[in-house]
Amino acid sequence: MFKRIIIIFFIGILNINNSAFSDDKILKSLKEGKKLVFIRHAIAPGNGDPNNFDINDCSTQRNLDENGIEESKKIGLFFKNNKIKIDKVLSSQWCRCKDTAKYAFKNFETFDALNSFYDEKFAENETKQIKDLKNYIKNWNSDKNLVLITHFVVISSILNTGSSSGEIIISDKNFNIIGSIDMM
Repeated sequence: MFKRIIIIFFIGILNINNSAFSDDKILKSLKEGKKLVFIRHAIAPGNGDPNNFDINDCSTQRNLDENGIEESKKIGLFFKNNKIKIDKVLSSQWCRCKDTAKYAFKNFETFDALNSFYDEKFAENETKQIKDLKNYIKNWNSDKNLVLITHFVVISSILNTGSSSGEIIISDKNFNIIGSIDMM
């Protein structure tokens, strides 16, 4: 029994050290700049969008709750406290993404290539949106980082990985994932 506890203890220490190393590597990479920073919108309870969804009316959409607002503010503090340079913040036109951008960074622009295509009525947009996003990134040139606030489906389609609400996934311009940070 004692031997098992010692082994579990050392495995725990190894995991802490690997995590710390990983976080240091991610932070160093962000400080270097020239990275793509994909952020899934903060917590907005529910799934998909209501049938009466209207892109111009936030009352018809899933929105951030208090936890989502706090999570967004934490995201902004992470960038500010670590002095991570940002070239531009682009957001989906969905209110939960715009609110994440507003609470985290204040200044942002919307970009329709970051919009959700989860619901059936938007599914046909995926190919065009991903093409437009890749073209934008191909032509983007800055020594700072590009922040892209979007949805699970966009991140999954372009990076071939899942994401949690408020998760930050960092990649290079070739979409090679460097790491991720979960703000929860």
